[in-house]
Amino acid sequence: MRYGLQYLLYAMIAALTFGCKKPYLPPAVAGKVNYLVVEGIVNAGPDSTFIKLSRTVNDTGRVKASPEINALVAVESDQNVSYPLKQLGNGNYGSAGLNLDNSRKYRIAIKTSNNAQYYSDYMAVLNSPPIDSINYDTKGTVQGPGLNIYVNTHDASGKVVYYRWDYQETWIINSHYPSFFKSNGDTVLGRNLLTDNITDCWQSDTSANIVLALSAKLSQDVISSQNIVSYASTSEKLGDEYSILVKQYALTPQAYTFYTNLKKNTEQLGSIFDAEPSEIPGNMHSATNPSEPVIGYISVGSTSSLRIFISNRQLPQWAKDTSFYAGCHLEFDLPRFPCCYYSLGQVDQYINYNKGHDADPLIPINSIGRPGQPPIGYTASTRRCVDCTVRGTNKRPAFWR
Repeated sequence: MRYGLQYLLYAMIAALTFGCKKPYLPPAVAGKVNYLVVEGIVNAGPDSTFIKLSRTVNDTGRVKASPEINALVAVESDQNVSYPLKQLGNGNYGSAGLNLDNSRKYRIAIKTSNNAQYYSDYMAVLNSPPIDSINYDTKGTVQGPGLNIYVNTHDASGKVVYYRWDYQETWIINSHYPSFFKSNGDTVLGRNLLTDNITDCWQSDTSANIVLALSAKLSQDVISSQNIVSYASTSEKLGDEYSILVKQYALTPQAYTFYTNLKKNTEQLGSIFDAEPSEIPGNMHSATNPSEPVIGYISVGSTSSLRIFISNRQLPQWAKDTSFYAGCHLEFDLPRFPCCYYSLGQVDQYINYNKGHDADPLIPINSIGRPGQPPIGYTASTRRCVDCTVRGTNKRPAFWR
């Protein structure tokens, strides 16, 4: 009886403790947050300049991004020369190579659709030195076997000691089954593998992490084997051929501090052992409302870049993750032998979809029959298993070797 009362008491305490909880949203979270975010760099050389404008959103909301559209964006010099940027859509603004005078200072000027004005500080041109090389190894990480990619650079002039890198990567993906035939809805035809190849596609992505380094405390301005990105040996990116274009930016001490704080706040928070969130002072300001926070740091200077290719043949014989194709299997279409249809029944209707089947059609893969004789049927499978354009593009990138 005594133990029964104890259990009842514990149950009542638990009900009062957990059953009456209400979510608490601090004012900073629950309040309306609509700060301007400015991302990009003013490229002083022949490369294009891209600036992205967006608005912050609450963590509790369903909207993850709020682009700032219909703004007027321009690069301005300290001699009042203006270089307008074109609106490219979805909050992106850009211009072809500006080829700026390296002896002048420049800023970004923004006028939003509600006539609010924002400016960055005037910044001197700071050009990135060339990237010396990109290399890789297959030593893996503490998580297991894998690929590590590194960048190497130096500045003989000693002007640049703070660096940032990002990258654009592209890799080939392969369908689970290669398709040599297609259907026009009524008839199966041979597939033109030059113009309509759906077996090999290209996927692309951009860097998600902030990569920084400094040589300020070194005897020479040399950055050696700075890790850019690592991949587990099972990554699909390493299954055929992979390419990475690394871009290098020169930073001022203030810009380096900005990106260091941004990295801490976006990548290193989440446990009780992480650093406390810190303010991220940038160089963007509101001229309309000086007390309004504006997020962003605009640098001015040319960037340097270098691309490498890594073939699967250059890597160990690692097993590839094929989980995307789990459950893929062949269906058989044998229209001349009604006794032998596969379990789907009249599979021909699933390939030649104009014949009465309104679900997702199967894609023919190969013919069934003797060489030199008309096919007696076709193997087929679902689009997920056959058509790589479900996840990528079959248009070969211009830079692909």
